[in-house]
Amino acid sequence: MPTPSREQLQKWAGNYVALWNAGDREAWVRNWRSVGPGEFRMLDPVGTPEKRGFEMCCAKSFDLFQPKIRFHVPPETVFICGNEVAWVMENHLTVDGNTTMLRSIETYRFEPDGSVVIRTFYDVPPPESTELGKLFDTYLPGRQRGHR
Repeated sequence: MPTPSREQLQKWAGNYVALWNAGDREAWVRNWRSVGPGEFRMLDPVGTPEKRGFEMCCAKSFDLFQPKIRFHVPPETVFICGNEVAWVMENHLTVDGNTTMLRSIETYRFEPDGSVVIRTFYDVPPPESTELGKLFDTYLPGRQRGHR
């Protein structure tokens, strides 16, 4: 598979947000696989242990977070440079009955062999007994208090 074209990456980026927000897991997975049929590696966030494989990097994240998070990517923050996409994601997170917006910087590199490398940057909420803390305790087991 050749590296995805700019047009393919633009379509993937738009569908990433739209399909996530619609809760359409099957279409979201197909969208991912249209540009990344190979292996996946992810540092989410950078500074935590690397995740490997499509299930760990994409599918399980959808299952855990999609019911609680709605995405918005301001168009002026999307950059497509060759085989890489970067954006600022606004994560509208509803937990414990409250909605909070957390920003992340996210980069995606699509390789000619179909593999994908994902790197994200955001402040990890501290471990606590709230719904948000429990979500991240599940997502990042063994994390340290105060990790940034």
